[in-house]
Amino acid sequence: MLKGFEHVGMTVSNIDKSLNFYLDLLGLKLVVRRSGDERSDGEPVDRRPAGHQLCFLDAGNAMLEIMGPATGALQAEDVAAGRAGLRHLTFCFDDVETLYRRLEAAGVEMVEAPRQAYNRDIISKVAFCRDPDGILIELVER
Repeated sequence: MLKGFEHVGMTVSNIDKSLNFYLDLLGLKLVVRRSGDERSDGEPVDRRPAGHQLCFLDAGNAMLEIMGPATGALQAEDVAAGRAGLRHLTFCFDDVETLYRRLEAAGVEMVEAPRQAYNRDIISKVAFCRDPDGILIELVER
């Protein structure tokens, strides 16, 4: 029986920049940070190159897993029309307007200012920005 949504895993180009964005600006909580080439019990993971960083961030009702390869990573690309893939990550907040102004002041790339949501049956306000790797982030208020 399903218990809930657990986590989304993604690769980032710079673990520290991503942690700054997701922890300091969005307010997620750091649960685990360790070398990505070892398990939680300290045993090595043979299939990953040395130098990776792995973090799990608590987003309230699910986790965000971020992997920072030692070699870095290219910027994310939006999913092209007609192509399968994840279009954005969505996080819910008490006050999207205030958060939007704070992110804008911090130099975050803002995509769309707060507006009334199209899906008003589940969300009241919505805004969009990009994380340090260009991943589209949807900010919602219920």
